Amino acid sequence: MSKNFEIKIGTPLLSDSFDQDSEFIPLFTEDNGDFDVKDMPKTLPVLALRNTVLFPGVVLPITVGREKSVKLVKNLTQKTKFLGAVSQMDAKIEDPEVKDLFDMGTIARVLKVLEMPDGSTSVILQGLHRFQVLEYISTDPYFIASIQTLTDEPTNEKDKEFEALISSIKDFAIKIINLSPNMPQEASFAIKNIDNYYFLINFICSNIELPAPDKQKLLEQNDLKSRSTLLLELMGRELQLLEIKNDIQSKVKLDMSQQQREYFLHQQMKTIQDELGGSPNEKEIEAMQKQAETKKWSKEVAEVFTRELSKLSNMNPMAPDYSMQLNYVQLMLDLPWNEYTVDNFDLKRAKKVLDEDHFGLEQVKERILEHLAVLKLKGDMKAPIICLYGPPGVGKTSLGKSVARALDRKYARISLGGLHDEAEIRGHRKTYIGAMPGRIIHNLKKVKSSNPVFILDEIDKIGKDFHGDPASALLEVLDPEQNNAFHDNYLDVDFDLSKVLFITTANNIGSINPALRDRMEMIEMSGYIMEEKVEIAKQHLIPDQLENHGITKKQLTIPSKTLQEVIQGYTRESGVRSLNQRIAKIVRNAAKSIAFGEEYSKSVTLADLKKVLGAPKYLKDLYQGNDLAGVATGLAWTSVGGEILFIETSLSKGKGKLTITGNLGDVMKESAVIALQYIKSNSQRFGLTPDVFDSWDVHLHVPEGAIPKDGPSAGITMITSLASAFTQRKIRKSIAMTGEITLRGKLLPVGGIKEKILAAKRASITEIILSKENEKDVAEIKDIYIKGLSFKYFDNIGDVLEYVLLQQKVKNALQIIPEKQNT
Repeated sequence: MSKNFEIKIGTPLLSDSFDQDSEFIPLFTEDNGDFDVKDMPKTLPVLALRNTVLFPGVVLPITVGREKSVKLVKNLTQKTKFLGAVSQMDAKIEDPEVKDLFDMGTIARVLKVLEMPDGSTSVILQGLHRFQVLEYISTDPYFIASIQTLTDEPTNEKDKEFEALISSIKDFAIKIINLSPNMPQEASFAIKNIDNYYFLINFICSNIELPAPDKQKLLEQNDLKSRSTLLLELMGRELQLLEIKNDIQSKVKLDMSQQQREYFLHQQMKTIQDELGGSPNEKEIEAMQKQAETKKWSKEVAEVFTRELSKLSNMNPMAPDYSMQLNYVQLMLDLPWNEYTVDNFDLKRAKKVLDEDHFGLEQVKERILEHLAVLKLKGDMKAPIICLYGPPGVGKTSLGKSVARALDRKYARISLGGLHDEAEIRGHRKTYIGAMPGRIIHNLKKVKSSNPVFILDEIDKIGKDFHGDPASALLEVLDPEQNNAFHDNYLDVDFDLSKVLFITTANNIGSINPALRDRMEMIEMSGYIMEEKVEIAKQHLIPDQLENHGITKKQLTIPSKTLQEVIQGYTRESGVRSLNQRIAKIVRNAAKSIAFGEEYSKSVTLADLKKVLGAPKYLKDLYQGNDLAGVATGLAWTSVGGEILFIETSLSKGKGKLTITGNLGDVMKESAVIALQYIKSNSQRFGLTPDVFDSWDVHLHVPEGAIPKDGPSAGITMITSLASAFTQRKIRKSIAMTGEITLRGKLLPVGGIKEKILAAKRASITEIILSKENEKDVAEIKDIYIKGLSFKYFDNIGDVLEYVLLQQKVKNALQIIPEKQNT
């Protein structure tokens, strides 16, 4: 029984691009349904085929691209979906005429028209009957011809000779499929399962790899036996060609070794390159040699380059090491050996640039101007290593750009945060796979200058693991006595970094390697007061955000009063990073209103602020008063600026146990123990008997227990809180303190004075207690920071307690001092 083989539209058998609904179309069929010869039209539109021939019963997908063909396909109606498929004699002709077409073709039914994603049109045709062209009626807009439908002369399928012929064709077809790399192996299955001889012959004629003229000869055969005979002859010729081709390829593979093959290919490539004007590799090496002549490197570096370039020229371009050697030589050429930009020594201009880009920061600006002055007078000096340290958002990194602009130098920056591999600084040895130079050398190559301003960001956050210690590798980079001969492992040649102006940044200098810290000049960049933040917002942040969001100054203004509320209620930082984010949100809200054509307030009020930013996120750290004894106010330094710190002490009947709470570190716990011990040792000074310490349990607490706290500056506050609780004497109003104590009662100095003063001002504190040794630190602070504050300096904690504790005890307070027993 004959079979119908089907394909699904959307499968790779037709085209990978078909995405229509699932529908099966027969690949070939044993009959033509209701389309009998007598039902065929007398005139047909003719579609010219190139490089292929359509046979009756065969389904053929083709791509339509010519203008005539596209018009023909689009003009087909639902009722009339017949056309004549005729092959052209010469496939190279783009626009064939009548004389270029064969006289015989196949009537085809259009099964499907598909619009492909790339804009082309694909048509699936089913061959029905052969036809003879009588004459062409029209050639525009496409070919129309009057035809005569042909039928094959009957063939005796039971003829033994014909059966042998069919069997031979099947065998030949399967052999061709197995030998040909272009024929799908699934075709063997189709051939084996076709029982209808008529469609078997037509199917093989359509799919065998034969020139179009040979396929046309097969189509022109009027009976199946003669078509089969001619097909077998053509298949025999094709099979012989495939066998000879495969045999030649097999012999070549056996006779030619891999080395001979490579030599042969290289010779061919060389011949082709010579014809095109020479080898690209040789040209590249010549270009490198010419570029090397312009470099300003030393004699030692020139010798290394010459040796490495010679090694490159002698290497096989196909060798694995060639690209590695090429990259190394190219790096040497790209590095700025003794190539410097000219410094701008206009000090007035430099000061103007620094003032334009940053508000405040007088100490840092003064240091940069000093460096410029020395360069101007001396003409040359070893570049100092400056370390800017302070809380986030105060402008440490952006200051480097301003310095580069003031000096007219190139600007380079790398972030060291989280860096844990020493090779990131010194590079890998070039013998390793994937070796690269260190980030120092890489950035110098990028900026093409040997004296840029180089920012090493977050130097306090360098990691350390089994890959090495990057901080130790930086010792060579940041040492003015060593970096004139910096050695990168990949470059393997000393490079002079002495003219580079290195500026490092850090938040906490305590975590920097001590040896590394010793090589740098530490410049503190403390936080800004509210007045400075308002000026920074007006001069820099607001104009930048308006420009970034496409808004003019006339469309939106933010008054100083509103800025103050943003600073106090919506940010808690020493810098201005969060302030910049809040301003950006205000500007975005105005931009949305402008884009929607909505009404909005051009001058942002406090009421508008709550609508845009919501309720204030931070409450001011206000002084909480001194209504109760045992509550003292201290000052603390954090990575985001200064804060006030409340320390509370309560007493309860017990056996003298000390309890400390508030998520405190070891240093603060030790300070609490020292404070209690000092009060015990000096009990008579406070009017206390020794028995009182054995009769009451002490609980010392620092609020906000979720926040870890540690540091050596809370000792004075703890001892004041304890003394106030034991004596039931309240502490003076609006007073805060910071400092460390010893068992002898000596008051020690602490750091972060400016940040702590700013925190005191925010909390409306008017008086600050400090160690006598901190007086010099306050003297260096500008008057604008300490306006409205008074300072008291002490050497001994006893004097502090006499000053801060009020003489009158708390009214109705619990009498904690036991009465003396009568003896």
